Amino acid sequence: MGSQGGFYQSKEFLDLVKSIGEARSKAEEDRIVLSEIETLKRRISEPDTPKRKMKEYIIRLVYVEMLGHDASFGYIHAVKMTHDDTLLVKRTGYLAVTLFLNEDHDLIILIVNTIQKDLKSDNYLVVCVALNAVCKLINEETIPAVLPQIVELLAHPKEAVRKKAIMALHRFYQKSPSSVSHLVSNFRKRLCDNDPGVMGATLCPLFDLITNDVNSYKDLVISFVSILKQVAERRLPKAYDYHQMPAPFIQIKLLKILALLGSGDKQASENMYTVVGDIFRKCDSSSNIGNAVLYECICCVSSIYPNPKLLESAADAISRFLKSDSHNLKYMGIDALGRLIKISPEIAEQHQLAVIDCLEDPDDTLKRKTFELLYKMTKSTNVEVIVDRMIDYMISINDNHYKTEIASRCVELAEQFAPSNQWFIQTMNKVFEHAGDLVNIKVAHNLMRLIAEGFGEDDNTADSQLRSSAVESYLYILGEPKLPSVFLQVICWVLGEYGTADGKYSASYITGKLCDVAEAYSNDETVKAYAVTALMKIYAFEIAAGRMVDMLPECHSLMEEFLASHSTDLQQRAYELQAVIGLDAHAVESIMPSDASCEDIEVDKALSFLNGYIQESIEKGAQPYIPESERSGMLNISNFRNQDHHEASSHGLRFEAYELPKQTVQARIPPASLASTELVPVPEPVYPRESYQTTTVPSVSSDAASTELKLRLDGVQKKWGRQTHFPSTSTSNSTSQKTVNGITQVDGSNTANSRTRETYDSRKQVEISPEKQKLAASLFGGPSKTEKKSATGHKSSKPSSHMVKSHAPKSSMEVASEKTSPVQQPPDLLDFGEPTVKSTAPSLDPFKDLEGLLEPTTQVSSAVNHSSTAAVTKSPDIMGLYTETPAGAHHKDSDILSGLSNSPMTNMVGGTTTMQVAQTSKSPNLKDSLEKDALVRQMGVTPSSQNPNLFKDLLG
Repeated sequence: MGSQGGFYQSKEFLDLVKSIGEARSKAEEDRIVLSEIETLKRRISEPDTPKRKMKEYIIRLVYVEMLGHDASFGYIHAVKMTHDDTLLVKRTGYLAVTLFLNEDHDLIILIVNTIQKDLKSDNYLVVCVALNAVCKLINEETIPAVLPQIVELLAHPKEAVRKKAIMALHRFYQKSPSSVSHLVSNFRKRLCDNDPGVMGATLCPLFDLITNDVNSYKDLVISFVSILKQVAERRLPKAYDYHQMPAPFIQIKLLKILALLGSGDKQASENMYTVVGDIFRKCDSSSNIGNAVLYECICCVSSIYPNPKLLESAADAISRFLKSDSHNLKYMGIDALGRLIKISPEIAEQHQLAVIDCLEDPDDTLKRKTFELLYKMTKSTNVEVIVDRMIDYMISINDNHYKTEIASRCVELAEQFAPSNQWFIQTMNKVFEHAGDLVNIKVAHNLMRLIAEGFGEDDNTADSQLRSSAVESYLYILGEPKLPSVFLQVICWVLGEYGTADGKYSASYITGKLCDVAEAYSNDETVKAYAVTALMKIYAFEIAAGRMVDMLPECHSLMEEFLASHSTDLQQRAYELQAVIGLDAHAVESIMPSDASCEDIEVDKALSFLNGYIQESIEKGAQPYIPESERSGMLNISNFRNQDHHEASSHGLRFEAYELPKQTVQARIPPASLASTELVPVPEPVYPRESYQTTTVPSVSSDAASTELKLRLDGVQKKWGRQTHFPSTSTSNSTSQKTVNGITQVDGSNTANSRTRETYDSRKQVEISPEKQKLAASLFGGPSKTEKKSATGHKSSKPSSHMVKSHAPKSSMEVASEKTSPVQQPPDLLDFGEPTVKSTAPSLDPFKDLEGLLEPTTQVSSAVNHSSTAAVTKSPDIMGLYTETPAGAHHKDSDILSGLSNSPMTNMVGGTTTMQVAQTSKSPNLKDSLEKDALVRQMGVTPSSQNPNLFKDLLG
């Protein structure tokens, strides 16, 4: 074994394992592994490597990967090994692949075909290996590729194959429940399999199915009870025994399933009582596996409909757990006791001394579990003892996470079972003082709300006493050198609200304390903000009561500091305080009423209090407000918001090919116009672009001939940003589109015959100290009533005086879109072109007379859709026509640009003006002009208004 290498491995591999085990440091181990990686890279790539050697190299790669180093260079070789016909090599390849790859790896696609072939193999060992790989490597997308073959394997003659097929289907259910939802009946059938292993494997997917839908499997209760009875009566083969327990893991799984099916169902639970009672009697508590079955029986009894005899048997089992010297069994007993006290609280009293011993045990885990039990056992008679114990334990530990949990539990118990206001305030002070900033901010808010609302009773005297005791305790605590920030926020809020409420303390005394807090904690902006707000409340209450406000010098200096603070929050609060001090009593009482922190704030969303001001302004000549949906001549901004939301929610990648660019003809400027002294904009080539439908159509002025040359901006689209139009200045022949407004109105039974049993023997009872007896009496001696007070008594909220109905009128763009195509594709975010305009066809086609001017290859097509739906129309390019006019034929009274606006809508509506321009631009030989322009392009010369002579010479 030493010379040949153990288990057919080479001596080199064994030396590698030995050297890594003897490494003195991580650096030395890394050096050895990196050297091994270089060796494997060289040897694994050698051609004609024997299978035995390759198998060893793959195993060494697995070892390298286990030590945290990258072995990805060998993944493909492991995949190749899965294709081998030798069983040992194939199994090694599958083992390496399942360890190397995850279900989303790129090489998985190379495994699927091999798995499909191996699932059809005649050798059941090969099928088992493939099923093992299926559970690890097949992802949700590749499940359909192997699912039919796995379903066929459920009827395989070998029980090992059937068992692994069930496991594969269970894995599929965990990854994609919908993929095997139609195969649930197969699990029911396999529950009756002749092999106990297949039946046991079927319990796992059935447990998951029952957890998600209990009612669909109620009919299987009898079957599960029958199987459990056969297992408990040792009818299974001896091979399934474990430490002389008959198939304990099958029993545990069946008990968990029965606990789910019997929860709250008396009829189903009655079928389980007998078999569960038999397990209690037959179970061997001398072994760990026997105690595990007993614990699962207790959990089952606590879940199903209560039965007195089973509760008594469970209590006996818990007693044995608590008496044990093993901390593990004590922990299990405390946990089981916590489950049973929900049904029968008296059971805890029978084990009170054992619980006290666990509470004082040095094992921290057992102690925490005992505190969880005490938390469940708390009632009004023992809340003081339990909370004090929990606070003492919280002070003694350093685990911040668990300290936070205990603090929240102490607060919850104090709110529910507080015997007096004084005790409640003192307990909360201890929690905040020792837990510090670990206390959740919600706890502080709940405490402030509780102090403000009281305990929910109509006794105002008790609420006043609660607030007075809180003020007294907080003034005393302020003498401490260091307090948590959350606690200081609570203190400042309480002193501001109720510091002077009972008249025991003067306003100057309270404000002095608050100024001291703000100065002592100058680095905490939140505490200073709470202090300033508390000062404002106290001064406001004094002014409202008609008393003189005498601000202390330290308060003056503090305010001056805050007025110049870099914190805008502190500065705002300081200015508000300064403004409140200067108001009269009536105004202060209106804006800051006393003890109004719990009053509901009535919000008038309609702003009806401004009606008088609006009416007065209208009478003085102000324009009335026009709702956004009723405005004409401008775009509706809400439509753009809705459109942005639609784009963000529904936009995705578009895979359509880009549209081919369309051939255009550039326009030419007449030489006569270039000779003019006025600036004429050079027209750019106009390409057909997309546009969104607008709410208004700018009209073209009927006065087409202007006496002077000017640039018209009617309907011209913005070059950047969202499409909009300049408002049209001409009023003749202008048309407005009606807007339709759509309005949406938002528009245990207790155990009767429980007998008293001894939980500790007489020897232990003699040694019980009086202190333990007194503690047990305080914890368990009180009545077992568990009535809990309301955590917070909320005062009845005032009904709102305004029932606001929000109306969402539809914009004109929304209505137009409803009348047009039902589905509108979202715009491409990568398309920076201008959108096309959806408009109806004009009554007169302004381009009819232009047909035939050019040859068919250069014609400008004009397609107008006269259908009822708003189809996209691409306007012809008027600027693409070059015109030539003799020098003497230029008339100043002809407005050349009046009909050549860049807006397609202007061209379509202003048909008359466009026709005038087309008729005045006469050309004796337009074809020759185009040929000359092509010659200009070949020479690389661009016609420019800055060099008109060159342009004339080139054109002849």
